[in-house]
Amino acid sequence: MAICPICRKHPAEAEYRPFCSKRCADVDLGRWLTGSYAVPAEDDEIPTQDRSED
Repeated sequence: MAICPICRKHPAEAEYRPFCSKRCADVDLGRWLTGSYAVPAEDDEIPTQDRSED
């Protein structure tokens, strides 16, 4: 059985998996919305068009 990533308890209800409760699910959502969690990304160079041909 998986452990809740927020409070480290075993999930009690299947409805909130992988979290143990609505509270832990809401805490996780709040962390995403405030930017506490972020997916790392690399900046790609944006190709510029050469306008000398116009």
